Amino acid sequence: MALKKFQSLAQVRAEINAGNTTCVDVVRYYLSKIEEKKHLNAFLEVWGDEALERAALIDEKIKNGTANALAGMVLAIKDNICYKGHKVSASSKILEGFTSLYSSTVVERLLVQDCIIIGRTNCDEFAMGASNENSAYGTVLNDADNTRVSGGSSGGSAVAVQADMCLAALGSDTGGSVRQPAAFTGLYGYKPTYGMVSRWGLLAYASSFDQISPFTNNIADMQAIMNVIVGVDEHDASMMQHPSPNFAIAPDKGKKRIAYINETIFADGISPDIKNGTLALIEKLKAEGHTVDAIDFPLIDHMVPCYYVLTTAEASSNLSRYQGLQYGYRSPSATDLESTFKKSRAEGFGKEVQRRIMLGTFVLSSGYYDAYYTKAQKVRRVVQQKTNDILSNYDFILSPTTPTPAFKIGDKAADPVAMYLADIFTVQAPLAGIPAISVPAGVDAEGMPWGVQLMAAKNADAQLLAFADTL
Repeated sequence: MALKKFQSLAQVRAEINAGNTTCVDVVRYYLSKIEEKKHLNAFLEVWGDEALERAALIDEKIKNGTANALAGMVLAIKDNICYKGHKVSASSKILEGFTSLYSSTVVERLLVQDCIIIGRTNCDEFAMGASNENSAYGTVLNDADNTRVSGGSSGGSAVAVQADMCLAALGSDTGGSVRQPAAFTGLYGYKPTYGMVSRWGLLAYASSFDQISPFTNNIADMQAIMNVIVGVDEHDASMMQHPSPNFAIAPDKGKKRIAYINETIFADGISPDIKNGTLALIEKLKAEGHTVDAIDFPLIDHMVPCYYVLTTAEASSNLSRYQGLQYGYRSPSATDLESTFKKSRAEGFGKEVQRRIMLGTFVLSSGYYDAYYTKAQKVRRVVQQKTNDILSNYDFILSPTTPTPAFKIGDKAADPVAMYLADIFTVQAPLAGIPAISVPAGVDAEGMPWGVQLMAAKNADAQLLAFADTL
């Protein structure tokens, strides 16, 4: 039985091929770690028996030489990604007990390539949050310090990998929901170019932003997962219709042109350790022969308000389907159609989801549509154009992923604006539709992980991951 932490799929496969372990042993190891670390509240449900059965089948395929690309990878999925015959709830009471009728495209593709899915992970309700304190099933704890948040909304997936409960995990990134928890837990977290990964089977929060995104310990595993889950899908009309890139390229040793945004390093509220660490990295890149220039991006203060106007508007529309009639939670005190709608939604949705639905409904209302929603769409286009202008002259944009390391549980819970500002560096990429990755950068004076973010031009995902590997 495997008794050590696996750092990569290549290491798992090497141990299996050498006869030192099996897929069954690897699954048993992760199940023991899930039990050992259950206080972290990372998993909502563990599919242990099913994972062991699947592992035995994959062991046979490895023996007879018919195993596929992800054989040996044990992976968790965020509780907003559908898997046929398994529960999915977006960590919300409104979908309590709901079993998915079909599998998401990403799950289907992972299973075809012999991936083993071990369970579903906790998250902020309907992916709305930056700390994983908004789940109907409790807060996820950071394994580096249990008094601190995991980040959100994909905190359960991040901590599952951080605490060695699986080799990799899938989350979803709307405004930073994979990159921010990756920075807080010392992992790689990557948001693809919008339209590169199918959203079919992802419970929608904001459809023009959401992207299914992986957490890994290394870039090679990220590349392996991406090569499986990308590609045209007839179920998702928002996908790009041209061939996907080959992600399996070597680390990029070439000299690059990199821009860093002054406002992300020298603004008030930046942790001194993160500021100094980012500046040290910039000097190291310069010493290695890269061109690294400071630029101003005065739109940075407008991005979070723009993002929340647009995403709450889309959430108001997307979440209107949960009304207590066809599936999910129905209030036991409802007496007629109207009270069914009102009571089921009031009792089924948490406070943060209700807040965002109300805000989205407000900005879409007839008297305020042009003042808020239309204006936010114009701001989004300006952000996109300005970002593309920068990336026409530079290969990458570099910044800290977050202003601070993981904060204490409860520190921002009572102040929604402070919580929203936790996304200040991560919302630019989804507003512009471009890829971005958080790369582990070390720990601060208190031993808490932090990360640096790289953004690249639309569709330059393979090049982004290759340079992140070098970084």
